[in-house]
Amino acid sequence: MKKISKRLKEAAKQVDKDKTYTIKEALSILLNAPKAKFDESVELAISLNIDPKKSDQLLRGTVVLPHGTGKKVKVAVFCKGQHESQAKEAGADIVGAEDLIEKVSKGYLDFDCAVATPEMMRDLSKLGKILGPRGLMPSPKAGTVTNEVAKAIQEVKAGKVEFKSDKQGSIHLGVAKRSFSEEKIIENLNFAIEAINNAKPSAIKGDLVKNASISTTMGPGLRISL
Repeated sequence: MKKISKRLKEAAKQVDKDKTYTIKEALSILLNAPKAKFDESVELAISLNIDPKKSDQLLRGTVVLPHGTGKKVKVAVFCKGQHESQAKEAGADIVGAEDLIEKVSKGYLDFDCAVATPEMMRDLSKLGKILGPRGLMPSPKAGTVTNEVAKAIQEVKAGKVEFKSDKQGSIHLGVAKRSFSEEKIIENLNFAIEAINNAKPSAIKGDLVKNASISTTMGPGLRISL
């Protein structure tokens, strides 16, 4: 049985499991709970009124968080020719074509996001089983398959994140760091919630959201009202 830490027990005492909090109330509890030894992420979890087995009900989109996630994002760019210099100038952490594909096929995965030009996707598809399960495969819907590589890199570095429903019909998204001010966390949360609502599939009638909660990496989850 997993041992519950003293810090987590202390934080859990402040939570009423039967209560639905406002975002501000929930954050006040989370930010005043005992801290971990690292800067925890603030995470949003939303359960959706969708059938994840039906493709026309799957939800996917992106949002540029106004204050970023607080995490330094390492970007790999798969491209050739003039796009290579553009990617490097825009701040890509690693740039390559067939050489980078070969490197990844041998186990290199030291990046958080991948961007690719359309011409690279045919060769990059062979890495589907490696990049796909890790959420690293570039996608046109996420804006990471594009000839405008500099713009894509800048957006990702500035706080653009992708969200998509999982097999349980839920979305989990890191939206800030605990060290952010309450105002910045609330603004990031509101941007994320609005983007998720705007990505509602046309096949869904009625409310999109069943319930939602926020938590810190090592803290309890608090149900919130949207």
